[in-house]
Amino acid sequence: MIFDSTIWVDYLRGKKSAKTDLLDQFLAEYDPVNVHLCPPVFQEILQGLNKEDNPVLIKDLLITCQFLNLDGFFCAEQSAILYRQLRDKGVTIRKPNDCLIAFYAIHFKLELVHNDKDFEKIAKYTPLKTYST
Repeated sequence: MIFDSTIWVDYLRGKKSAKTDLLDQFLAEYDPVNVHLCPPVFQEILQGLNKEDNPVLIKDLLITCQFLNLDGFFCAEQSAILYRQLRDKGVTIRKPNDCLIAFYAIHFKLELVHNDKDFEKIAKYTPLKTYST
């Protein structure tokens, strides 16, 4: 599974939900195979830290996850294609990073856990699989 930054932020802020509980369960099991992290989610988490957050501890937690590595230019091209395909269907995605994150999930055939309505729009027209509680 890929956990979007919307879930990570809630998790790091102590906000409880079925989705943060799922992330907590996977992290507690020290099973990095179940928690995948793509570069845009990694970036969004780190750039969203507050002054009171400990970036070293959070980065140490993040690097226990299974990193998904692909060529950056390939990902940029494929997520741009995805964005255009959705736009042609009348669907506007608010943040380009959402298409990039969705592309990683589609490419690696991983379920995406999120709290962002744009991912459901993407899933409606693509092979993206999203987690629902």
